[in-house]
Amino acid sequence: MGFVTSTTEDFSQNVFPLQIKLFVSSETNSLVVKIHEQDNAIDSYKRACSIFNSDSKPLHIWDFSGKLNKIVMNEGLSYPNDSPRQPSREYFLQLQVHGFTDTYKDRDNRGEEMAETDSNDRGSCDGLVRMNGSTDELNFSLTRPNSSQHICSYRGAGSLGLIGLQNLGNTCFMNSAIQCLVHTPELVYYFLGDYCKEINSDNPLGVKGDLAIAFGELLRTLWAPGMSPVAPRMFKQKIANFAPQFSGYNQHDSQEFLSFLLDGLHEDLNRVKCKLATKAEDTAGCPDEEVARDYWKNHLAQNDSIIVDLFHGQYRSAVVCSICKRVSVAFDPFVYLSLPLPSTTMRTMTLTVLSTDGTSPPSTFTITVPKNGRLKDLIDALGVACFLNDDETLLVAEIYKTRIFRILEDLNDSLSLIRNEDCLVAYRLPKGSGVFPLVEFIHQRIEKQFNFGATRSDPTTFGIPFLARLSDLHCGFDLHKHYMRLLNPFSISIAHVSNDFVDNANEDGEIDDATSHTNWSGWPESDSESGDDEDLDIDFRFYFQGELVDKLIEMNEPVLIPQFSEMLKVRVLWSDKMIKKYDISQLSSLPMVFKTQSFFWSPQDSVSLYKCLEEYLKEEPLGLEDMWYCPDCKKHQQANKKIDLWKLPEIIVIHLKRFSYTEFSTSKLESYVDFPIDDMDFSSYFIQKNIRPNRYNLYAIINHYGSTFGGHYTAFVRHNGKWYEFDDDKVHYVTEESIKTSAAYVLFYRRVPDA
Repeated sequence: MGFVTSTTEDFSQNVFPLQIKLFVSSETNSLVVKIHEQDNAIDSYKRACSIFNSDSKPLHIWDFSGKLNKIVMNEGLSYPNDSPRQPSREYFLQLQVHGFTDTYKDRDNRGEEMAETDSNDRGSCDGLVRMNGSTDELNFSLTRPNSSQHICSYRGAGSLGLIGLQNLGNTCFMNSAIQCLVHTPELVYYFLGDYCKEINSDNPLGVKGDLAIAFGELLRTLWAPGMSPVAPRMFKQKIANFAPQFSGYNQHDSQEFLSFLLDGLHEDLNRVKCKLATKAEDTAGCPDEEVARDYWKNHLAQNDSIIVDLFHGQYRSAVVCSICKRVSVAFDPFVYLSLPLPSTTMRTMTLTVLSTDGTSPPSTFTITVPKNGRLKDLIDALGVACFLNDDETLLVAEIYKTRIFRILEDLNDSLSLIRNEDCLVAYRLPKGSGVFPLVEFIHQRIEKQFNFGATRSDPTTFGIPFLARLSDLHCGFDLHKHYMRLLNPFSISIAHVSNDFVDNANEDGEIDDATSHTNWSGWPESDSESGDDEDLDIDFRFYFQGELVDKLIEMNEPVLIPQFSEMLKVRVLWSDKMIKKYDISQLSSLPMVFKTQSFFWSPQDSVSLYKCLEEYLKEEPLGLEDMWYCPDCKKHQQANKKIDLWKLPEIIVIHLKRFSYTEFSTSKLESYVDFPIDDMDFSSYFIQKNIRPNRYNLYAIINHYGSTFGGHYTAFVRHNGKWYEFDDDKVHYVTEESIKTSAAYVLFYRRVPDA
């Protein structure tokens, strides 16, 4: 324990070590501080007694653990004789405290009220104390008690640690991770103590202790009363020296940052000054307990720090050769568990199925396919869902701005090429029709545009384009006839439209000009040279879409198909009369492949954290890119791998693998993970039998809101029995029910002590 007796800038000269003993007296129900002369150097002993006997200022004792949550003061201790030859004597500092039960109850009742207080409102500064050489000021607002008063509670005591971090520019990923670590009780105790004695300035893998010192100073600042939101600039500079990728102001993954931070702190605080090489021995046939002990011993021979003490665990990894069945067992350390969400192995996709013969309206289907599957998997699953006939096939196309953007043809294409934001339509086509031309019908209507007082009538596309293979395409009438057939499911009055269509055709199947034209002034000028049709109109006009200019298709003239054309694009211009006869709203409804849901709980999307853990621990085959070298086969072979928990750390960090990255795309899974807040039990996931209970309580969460292209990180932290949200510089109380969201990204669990 260190004491400082002045506030001069050279405070290091006023810090001295002191051995004290503290216990709670059952007789007086008070905290007793014992200072033994034989336990301390005489100079330190005299200086401590001088401080305890001082009448000029009250004695301030601050409990950073929050267990007492009281500021207690002492009066009237006698000053000892200076002679070092005196018999050893004991000086008692009787500090009256309430019972622990009452203390916790009082603290919890005040927690919400104090957290809502603005971080700038921490009370006036009266006393000044420096702890263990820290330059952080601990300010208190106190009055000296009278002789009958032994307790003075500080209203802001429960707000210690409730200080935000300023966003320096896309640093929310850093702020959220820091808040979770600085609210890890074991780390708080460690960095408020004399941690500098463990700094390893000679470790080439560290940064000469700079990162550990910067983190320690930041932690002390965040736990000091009377502080405003902190700008962690110096800390950011030090972490950038260790991991240069964090030097700029780009957004980063918070879990990745956390991993580098823990690694950097470990290297700066590694107690192993000289790392000796360890030799891997053949452990075939040895008991698992013996092998695991040797692996852990080798690990500690090179890695021993507060980070290892708290965060490092051990799992058993067994690899089995698929050919000779050779089993290789290893016991590797881990710092966090990266759990896949069960649905990440599968993918939900929504598509619209459209007939090409006019027998049915559009239908929407949601299917589940392997996430790393192929186009064939999608077509097979969709064929089952839409009851595809044996004589039919599906052609999948991506629709963009009411036109076919691309056709997905290669059955071996990866489904990762399809983004969640894409809109896909599957067209039902007859088998064996590939020899006939493919025609895309693009719907258009005339809309009036007002610009600077002038009115213009321009064609505007709308709806899902139709697609068909036409085996009898001879003249424009064939296009008209097939298009009308495709429109049948959308007709508001099918009988009326069909009669109109029949009336407009003569026995030879040709359009009767006298009945098919209607007066309507909205058509653009005819392309015909005669100009006879300029003031006349038909229900639909068809145009071949060309690279430079579109060409009007006359109903009675032959259709000339361009040679080597893969698909004909036909614009169909609707009259107002037809717009009223058909329900075009069905054509305008086109869902995305996957629509991001809200961040809050949805029963159908819920998955248990235990289920995620089971998915992580289940046996799985290694891919061709991860083939294992078999010592018996003397070559790389495919193998199966199985992971089991063996030794759990005091602090378990669970990373939920929401993000996936491929060569072509990135995506985020918004599934709601139902995680336990208290009594997370890992006991059943150990390969050993009859082990002691391994129960953990949740104390912090890193949240990510948004997508892979942009988002925001926050943190939930349990503090004095209540939950608070740390959103950069803003800190506020939240209910325990509200901390469970689909934004949960990294979970921090702390071991429950054995009863």
